[in-house]
Amino acid sequence: MSEQATPTEPSGVGLVESQTVELFTAARPLALDSGASLGPVTLAYETYGELNAAHTNAVLICHALSGDAHVAGLHAGDERPGWWDGFIGPGRAIDTNHHFVLCSNVIGGCSGSTGPASIDPTTGKPYGLHFPMVTVADMVRAQAALLDHLGIRRLRSVIGGSVGGMQALQWALDFPERVESCVIIAATGRLSAQNIAFNAVSRQAIMTDPEFFDGRYQEHDAVPRRGLAVARMMAHITYLSEEGLQDKFGRALQDREHLSYGFDPDFAVESYLAYQGSKFVQRFDANTYLYFTKAMDYFDPFPDDPTATAALAPVECDFFVCSFSSDWRFQSSRSKELVRLLLRHRKHVAYQEFASSQGHDSFLLDVPAYKATLKTFLDRRAGILQ
Repeated sequence: MSEQATPTEPSGVGLVESQTVELFTAARPLALDSGASLGPVTLAYETYGELNAAHTNAVLICHALSGDAHVAGLHAGDERPGWWDGFIGPGRAIDTNHHFVLCSNVIGGCSGSTGPASIDPTTGKPYGLHFPMVTVADMVRAQAALLDHLGIRRLRSVIGGSVGGMQALQWALDFPERVESCVIIAATGRLSAQNIAFNAVSRQAIMTDPEFFDGRYQEHDAVPRRGLAVARMMAHITYLSEEGLQDKFGRALQDREHLSYGFDPDFAVESYLAYQGSKFVQRFDANTYLYFTKAMDYFDPFPDDPTATAALAPVECDFFVCSFSSDWRFQSSRSKELVRLLLRHRKHVAYQEFASSQGHDSFLLDVPAYKATLKTFLDRRAGILQ
């Protein structure tokens, strides 16, 4: 989802273009947590605003599972703005009058960055499931190489929602000298067993599709559409709340006055989920979905107290952690666990839970108090507010 600008809002960033850069090569590959290496590695990215002369005003946005580098503005000929368009631009929450904003599609992605759909130089065919497993930390190391390429040594802030929040936390841990502040939105320090279970079922839906071909579906000119659509439908339910679904759909019928007494969709909510699944299949790679959900499962930077002590010792950035009242995928209680851990290790932390009936998707939407608080936090980093 992406919030649309209203006439009373400041204007956005306008027309934008994605860029790509090769950051690692076969001779100088990216070392991965799994012990494998990956090269060449290309990242797709977008930027908004101007980098100041001292290169000290950069704000990095980390995207969630289904996101990409196109955070704001419009691509030429496209009617749909970036996925966080209402948050980024002159005068907006992430004010491009004062911040240089950038976002990259993560490694393993399918929107211009090297991932399972990319060509394996050793075979001349798409990697498929021969693509090495990547972790959140691997994604962050690739982003750090992008900042090096752009001449940015320190970030004013790193911001992420959902899995992007995991990346933001990883940034603070792995590159403490490069992060001034860290905003973690609707995220957690590790997935619960329930979340791992949701991811496992999503992967099974994809991998048992007859058109999956053990991940080599591109070679067969096929797409595991049914499996990927079902995975997205199930995940989408977890991004919403019972209250939000009831308010939006209730038991309303879709394009009919009476029950069909068959297995075609009767209810509006069924049609809505089918639409979300089919739309997702058109833009997202099934193997990327597998890899990204596995990276989420593996994320656990603090498996015990001694590791937390060691990991957090060099961290000096200011944290802002926020959650949403109706989010049951990444509950507020999980955000509070992370806040307590950070406070126990004497880190500077602000926390707020925002009221919203839109579930996990709230972090993408126009929740006024949330946007205003985020703007205040970032404006203070820019010296606009004292």
